[in-house]
Amino acid sequence: IYTRTGDQGFSSTFTGERRPKDDLIFEALGTLDELSSAIGAEFGREHGHSFVEELHKVQCVLQDAGSNVATPISSARESHLKRTSFSNKPIEELESWIDGYSDRLPPLTAFILPSGGKSSAALHLSRAVCRRAERRVVPLVKTGDVDANVAKYLNRLSDYLFVLARYATKGEGKEEKIYRRREL
Repeated sequence: IYTRTGDQGFSSTFTGERRPKDDLIFEALGTLDELSSAIGAEFGREHGHSFVEELHKVQCVLQDAGSNVATPISSARESHLKRTSFSNKPIEELESWIDGYSDRLPPLTAFILPSGGKSSAALHLSRAVCRRAERRVVPLVKTGDVDANVAKYLNRLSDYLFVLARYATKGEGKEEKIYRRREL
């Protein structure tokens, strides 16, 4: 499992280019990995939620997103780009899922606090990590090294995770906690 090739603080992109481990590409890759791990820890599996298979699909798409990030367009050959392209189809699928769950939820009329039971809280945590992953990917999109669809996917994924957290709260018979400004 160990290669020792990173012992000096450098790692390789999919194109074979060596970059420092604190390069923006590896920051984005690490955050995508953290996001997939957070989604994998989601507690809905214990409650038999219907969305568990969707989350598995999301984790697979995040691997695809990572492949795209690990293949900087500036140093990629055409063969690399073909293998790691990222289409808009996963974005459309998320939008379909969001619409389906939103139709089954009461309208949003206030800020929801990240809570609502274990599944919901885990999904809210995944959403927060997703927002960070998006912030790590956007600079790479701006430089032209990552497909813009990866950032769009992460933006939509955070929306999906938010709606799913609300759905999990409702499905487990929990109450959404509403933000109320404290008087100081």
